[in-house]
Amino acid sequence: MAPAERADIVQHFCDLYAANIPQMAEIITTEMGSPITFSQLAQSPAPWLILTSFLETANAFEWEEHRSGMLAPNLIVRHEPVGVVGAIVPWNVPQFVIMSKLAPALLTGCTIVLKPAPETPLDAFLMADLLVQAGVPKGVVSVLPAGREVGEYLVRHPGIDKIAFTGSTAAGRRIAAICGEQLKRCSLELGGKSAAIILDDADLGSTIEGLKFASLMNNGQTCVAQTRILASRARYGEVVDALGEMVSSLVIGDPADSATEIGPLVAERQQERVEKYVALGQEEGARVVTGGNGRPDGMDKGWYVRPTVFADVDNSMRIAREEIFGPVLTVIPFDDERDAVRIANDSEYGLAGSVWTGDVDRGLDIARRVRTGTYGVNQYTMDFIAPFGGYKASGIGREFGPEGLEEYLELKSIALPVTP
Repeated sequence: MAPAERADIVQHFCDLYAANIPQMAEIITTEMGSPITFSQLAQSPAPWLILTSFLETANAFEWEEHRSGMLAPNLIVRHEPVGVVGAIVPWNVPQFVIMSKLAPALLTGCTIVLKPAPETPLDAFLMADLLVQAGVPKGVVSVLPAGREVGEYLVRHPGIDKIAFTGSTAAGRRIAAICGEQLKRCSLELGGKSAAIILDDADLGSTIEGLKFASLMNNGQTCVAQTRILASRARYGEVVDALGEMVSSLVIGDPADSATEIGPLVAERQQERVEKYVALGQEEGARVVTGGNGRPDGMDKGWYVRPTVFADVDNSMRIAREEIFGPVLTVIPFDDERDAVRIANDSEYGLAGSVWTGDVDRGLDIARRVRTGTYGVNQYTMDFIAPFGGYKASGIGREFGPEGLEEYLELKSIALPVTP
């Protein structure tokens, strides 16, 4: 199809998706325990916004560009679809991650085999119904819920031209190795251990309110969560107390209840993982400010953990270096701005981060020095018109914006004869 024809079908899909946002939010909360307020705010509206943004990008994209070269005065630089995409996505924000791959694949002319996580297949089935209604031709999108074995089968299959993966860094390394053997294209959005730097001039009330979302959204099960809180020694006790008060006041309960701020984790294995890290933090010498081991009061059923804040944390501790993927925060002291930037960069990851300050220019200076793919000053957010991805072990490639579209395209240069 011509790019405009593809865009028409994706626009129809986008319109259908908008009408099903409430149903999608309910399905995702039921599948994996995301609080319904977060599902209504992000889990289902964000995929629609991704579609809308990619449509705007694709409609303005120059699919063929004419250039006048030095040796070939009449050149065409052409963008062509990379081919068959294998998309492997996790359970934590399933539609968000699916759409970051599906939208650019469809708009660039690729076909796609999508493997949702076995914990969250139902949202993908609803999406597949909408794709059929939108007129996506049969065979262009295949939805294949399955486990790791099928994921590796797709990565190794010679009929797959590109792998688009979101998940753990360990899995990403294995996928990159296999793709490297085959010289297969891949884009990898992996883990994070992001740092939020609180400067002395920050308004602590608004900072703590902002970190409630930036650090604990989706029960802490997000790769961009700001789980390392860096506070100066001058205000360290004040920051620790404020964080402890905020976290201890969070409403824990049924994720379908709009009052709930922290729901259950996705599975028993995730609950056990988080509890092991909480125990490990205490063994390493960190101080529990609030939370700790044991289940929240009245939460004997479901995969709940107690949201936890650790103080007196050194950045060398495992709870400060490894991705826990749950509602666990570590508060790390710093001496000055240079020390704060050093600690923030002292991580194998480089996905996200934030700085909180009364001086935006000062915050921007720090943002330029921290090695992460996305950053916020007095907030953390991402915009779907700008590239998203990570430095170091947080991944390869970018999603969103024209950069995200280009991940699904090959470049071809064509030299034409000079006409009189």
